[in-house]
Amino acid sequence: MTHSTNPYLPAGLPIPVSEPDGLSEPYWAGLRAGRLLVQRCAHCGTWQFAPEWICHGCHAFDPAWVEVAPKGLIYSWERIWHPAHSALKDHGPYLAVLVELPHAGHVRMVGNLLGDPTQAVTIGAELQGVYEHHPDASPAYSLLQWRLADAADAANR
Repeated sequence: MTHSTNPYLPAGLPIPVSEPDGLSEPYWAGLRAGRLLVQRCAHCGTWQFAPEWICHGCHAFDPAWVEVAPKGLIYSWERIWHPAHSALKDHGPYLAVLVELPHAGHVRMVGNLLGDPTQAVTIGAELQGVYEHHPDASPAYSLLQWRLADAADAANR
């Protein structure tokens, strides 16, 4: 696990917060603490992401939040050239990846791939999560970005 002190995304984007009903608050609180939390049903063991109040497998209420290693595989990806928000106008291209967590029931989550935005991207490549903390924002928040595992190993040396 690594932590980033340099923000990947430019200022001006909306701050990610939980829904008004608090459904995803454990996920965001986990990221602020440098932990990746994913839901797993205590009744049937089904893993799921994005957060839901009900289990996808057995329909029990309130699946538990379980810490998992921030490691995954590239399931799919896209190089984005056109800004999806005005704050990204001069911040492209960038890489978005669909990350599969094999050790968490193969759930998938979307994130940014750090590094050269023109780098070659390979389906199945190993990724390491990078926590990007924004303690001075109001409210404070953290993001989970992704780095190729080989690049993350080199950065930790």
